[in-house]
Amino acid sequence: MKILVVGSGGREHAIIKKLKENPSVEKIYALPGNGGIAADAECVAIGAKDIEKIVEFAVDNKVDYAVVAPDDPLVLGCVDALEQKGIKAFGPRANAAVIEGSKVFSKNLMKKYGIPTAAYEVFTSAESALKYLETAPIPTVVKADGLALGKGAIVCLTREEAFSAVKEIMQDRKFGSSGDSIVIEEFLEGPEVSVLSFTDGKTVVPMISSMDHKRAHDGDEGLNTGGMGTIAPNPYYTEDVAKRCMDEIFLPTINAMNKEGRTFKGCLYFGLMLTKDGPKVIEYNCRFGDPETQVVLPLLETDLLTVMQAVTNETLSDIEVKFSHKNACCVIMASNGYPLAYEKGYEISIPDEVKHNVYVAGAKLKDGKLLSDGGRVLGVTSLGDTLESAIAAAYKSVEKISFGNAYYRRDIGARALKAKNN
Repeated sequence: MKILVVGSGGREHAIIKKLKENPSVEKIYALPGNGGIAADAECVAIGAKDIEKIVEFAVDNKVDYAVVAPDDPLVLGCVDALEQKGIKAFGPRANAAVIEGSKVFSKNLMKKYGIPTAAYEVFTSAESALKYLETAPIPTVVKADGLALGKGAIVCLTREEAFSAVKEIMQDRKFGSSGDSIVIEEFLEGPEVSVLSFTDGKTVVPMISSMDHKRAHDGDEGLNTGGMGTIAPNPYYTEDVAKRCMDEIFLPTINAMNKEGRTFKGCLYFGLMLTKDGPKVIEYNCRFGDPETQVVLPLLETDLLTVMQAVTNETLSDIEVKFSHKNACCVIMASNGYPLAYEKGYEISIPDEVKHNVYVAGAKLKDGKLLSDGGRVLGVTSLGDTLESAIAAAYKSVEKISFGNAYYRRDIGARALKAKNN
């Protein structure tokens, strides 16, 4: 089989490495991929948002199956366009990807169908939003309606921060047209849990839960990032919590989308807050999360391509999806200064002994050398029988990898260990 994977980050590298395990896969194309992914797939310089060229390439190269991983091409209708040319693809169509593409849509969906989430108000003008904030409860969360590279939700601890967030999004146009509308919502408290799930629009198969570490520095200090590391499973996500989430959130969401004529097939990501009143949805993503994918997929024991095809063919209930009982830890190695200004172009050294568990996110090949080319450069994942052993193994691998300007948090998993030991 010839497979095409759209995207260029660590998430895509993890997907590609897992797909390679299937003996029927002869060739994998990554569009556009990156310098590290080039070791596992043929990278083609076509951007993830260039839908026309992606489809043209898939047709010309007789691709048998496509995996559309990032949010932008999904929201832009990449799966729809591929299907129109007879190419089966993993991922939701555009009318379902709106669950991430519009915060206003997803919040209104939850309200309509009684799915637990934070209380909220929607605004289409900065003036009305600022007026509302004069008396709104603080802290609060201000969210751009559209896609914003995962940075469109701003937690505001003071009224001044809330005013500033509205001005940045709606007046300064920090996220462009994604800020035409905003959601201002209740600040929820409790442990956060990420649950990715396979769904064919009828059956929902949650993957192993995970815990992301968004802040740039140890102790959850510093600016929000795309994620500095993850562990799985999340100790806060007990069997009782999982059952509540399935009954109150997962199945009701799938049913709601079906009732709206927006059947969701692909990977639906549930960002949850375990509040004192029970689990509530913070956000939906219409695709695999990054870096959650880098701890969840290594724990998947069932063949990934088989699961993806069952999703596409709406036969997910016919297969058993198994996960390992081990623990996983992923540490992100970034460029010092990320998520603000940082230098790149440093040579990356990855010893052969650890290459199998390294997922490259921001790197390019130049004259045969792998050079850093992004804020988050790579993720290093290790498995262990215990969370302690998985964390120790991940950091042991990190110490063997080097590039100039490298930075990483040294406390990935510490919060989870504390929760487990309490």
